[in-house]
Amino acid sequence: MSSTRTLAVTVLGTASPHPGPGRPCSGYLVRGAGAEVWVDAGTGTFAELQRHTNPAELSAVWISHLHADHNADLLAAVYGLAYGGLTPDVPIPVYAPGDCAQRLAGFFGRADTSFLSGVFDFRPLHDGHSARHGDLLLTSRAVVHDVEAYGLRVESGGRVLAYSGDSGPCPALTELARDADLFLCEADIDAHRDGEQVHLTPEDAGIAARRAGARQLVVTHVGPTLTPEEATVRAAATFGGPTLTAREGQVLSL
Repeated sequence: MSSTRTLAVTVLGTASPHPGPGRPCSGYLVRGAGAEVWVDAGTGTFAELQRHTNPAELSAVWISHLHADHNADLLAAVYGLAYGGLTPDVPIPVYAPGDCAQRLAGFFGRADTSFLSGVFDFRPLHDGHSARHGDLLLTSRAVVHDVEAYGLRVESGGRVLAYSGDSGPCPALTELARDADLFLCEADIDAHRDGEQVHLTPEDAGIAARRAGARQLVVTHVGPTLTPEEATVRAAATFGGPTLTAREGQVLSL
């Protein structure tokens, strides 16, 4: 487990809506002050997580919503933690929408979730939910999506990381990223269609970062209608500040 007091995020995966070669779906490892939190468990991210830490030593897992590209590798984690020799000393807290455990148990054809309790301790999220691990304060805010969904604000040692999860434009997103040192934000779609606003365009991401007064924008979760490079250029034009493309394996220190 990391002992550094520096708040940092390691990019495990950025793809939407399915993984590609060398590009898992959404997942990040947030580290600071001796704590490590796996943020979103998209397809392919459990393998990448093991490049950077022992999953048995995670302080917590945080899941933004229950679409597969953000939580499917919880299944891989169960196999690793329960049957693959990576057993944690105590069950790992999993902060997620309320029926996450039931969804996971369904993969095993079981209605009872108690068999998961040896490795995971499920704790339902709600708007304004907060939890502390070491010096990491995790605060969740409900955001606009087509299922129950949350964004995350992580604070440690005066530094702030904000993560959009999957979200359409909404005031909560701006509040979440208020004065953040780094805003990790999706830019999934090229344009809004048929009035749907459950994802962000690159311009939306840039506007949210500007309104929030974020110091740096990192563009992630770019869908198949855009390239990450194109999305980053477009987001930077509306943000007007430092803007990067999230890349697998990248470590961003605050």
